[in-house]
Amino acid sequence: MFIDELIGFISGLSFWQILAYFWPFFIVDMCRYVLLDTFLVISYIPAWRRKAPLRMAARKRLFTERPLVSVIVPGKNEGRHLAKLTRSLSQQSYKNIEIIVVDDGSDDDTESICRKLEAVGEITTFVSNRVRGGKASAANTALNFARGEYILHIDADSFLASNSIETILIPFYLDDSIGVVGGDVRVANVNQSLTTSLQAIEYMKTISTGRTVLSMLGILRIVAGAHGMFRRDVLDRLHGWDVGPGLDGDITLKIRKLGYRVVHEPHAICYTNVPVTPFKLAKQRYRWDRSLIRFRVRKHGDLLKPSANFRFANFIASVDNLFFNLLLDVKWWIYMGQIFIFHAAMLEYIFVINFILYMLANLLEFLVAWSLFSNTARPQDKWLILLIPLMPLYTGLFIRIVRTYGYLMEALHRTSYSDQWNPWKVSKVAKRERL
Repeated sequence: MFIDELIGFISGLSFWQILAYFWPFFIVDMCRYVLLDTFLVISYIPAWRRKAPLRMAARKRLFTERPLVSVIVPGKNEGRHLAKLTRSLSQQSYKNIEIIVVDDGSDDDTESICRKLEAVGEITTFVSNRVRGGKASAANTALNFARGEYILHIDADSFLASNSIETILIPFYLDDSIGVVGGDVRVANVNQSLTTSLQAIEYMKTISTGRTVLSMLGILRIVAGAHGMFRRDVLDRLHGWDVGPGLDGDITLKIRKLGYRVVHEPHAICYTNVPVTPFKLAKQRYRWDRSLIRFRVRKHGDLLKPSANFRFANFIASVDNLFFNLLLDVKWWIYMGQIFIFHAAMLEYIFVINFILYMLANLLEFLVAWSLFSNTARPQDKWLILLIPLMPLYTGLFIRIVRTYGYLMEALHRTSYSDQWNPWKVSKVAKRERL
C-alpha cells in the first residue's frame, strides 16, 4: 500500500517540486560528491598509468640517493600495537629508515614493550616522557631526535603495507614544490564491529576518494596524522607541530601558507585501528570536528583575507572546507525545518526518497573508491558493500549530529581547550597564545 502511494507521489512531482523537496541532494551533494568525484577519479586512473615511466625514474633516483627516513611514533598507552607497527616497518621495501617512538606519559606497559623492541633493534630510539605533554609535544620530541631528510609521522595504533614508504616518497622526486605527502588510511579492525565496518566505508569515500580529488584540484587541506611524510627542512621552518587536537590539519595549512604543495598518494597504504563502539566514535569525532572552528575559522581565518602572501588555491581550500562542512551542516538543519514546517503532510515520502537517493549515491561513491584501490583491497573489504543501506543513517544522522554539537560547543565555549586529550597546563598555554 505504502509503495503504491510512494510511486504515485513520485510520479506526480514536477521539476520544481523535486528541487523544492530534495534540493540539498540534487544541487549540492550529487554535484559535489557524486558527479565531480566520479569524473575526477575516472580521469585520475589513466593519468596515473601514463605517468608510470616518470614514477619508475623517480623510484630509481630514490633508491640511488637513499635518503634517511625518520619514522616518528608519538603515543600514549599504545604498547599493544607497537609490535605490529614495527614488524610492518621492518618489512618495508625501502630500508634506510630509523624508528623513533616517544611514550607520552603512559600508565600501561608501553615502556617495557618498547625497551624490549629497542633491545632487539625493532626500534632505533625510544624516549619515555614521564610527564605527559600531549601528542604535539611527543611528536616534537621525536623530531628533535630524528636525523632523517624526510619525516614519516605515524600513529602508534597503525601499520603499513610493505611498499608504503617508497610509494609515499616518490612524489617528492616528481615535484620539488611538494612539502608533505599524505598516504592513504584504511581501517585495520574493519570486522571488529558494525561501527568499524561503517567507518571503513567512510574512510574509502572521504580519504581514498575525497583526498585524491582534493589533491588533483590542488586544494588538499589535511594530511592525516596516522600517515604523513614531511620534508625535514619544511618542518624545521615551522618548528614542528603546534598543540592540538587538530594538529594534523593545522600543520598542513601552515605548510600551504609557506607556498609548498600538499598532495595525497592513494597507493601508499596505512592501516589504522578505529573506535569500536558508537560512544568512542562520537568522542573521537567530537574532538576532530571542533578543530574546524578552532583552526580553520580562528587560527587560519587569514586564508580568506587579501594579504601579501595571499594564494588563491589556499583561499579555495579554506572556502571548500568551510562551505561543505560548516555552512552545509547549517543547511541541513534549515532543510529539516523546511520539511517539518512546510511539507509535514508529505514527511514520510520525502524521508524515504531522500534515504533511497543517498543510498544510491553512497553505492556509487563506494564503487568509485573501489576502482582506486581494488588491486590492494583485502578480501573482507568487498563485503562492505552490503552495509551501504546503513550509510545514510550513519553519515546523515549520527555523524552529522556529533559534528553539529562539536561546532556549537567550540564556537560558543572553546571546549577544545579543556579536552583531556591534552594536559590542562598545555591547553592553558595554547589558549593564552591562541594556538
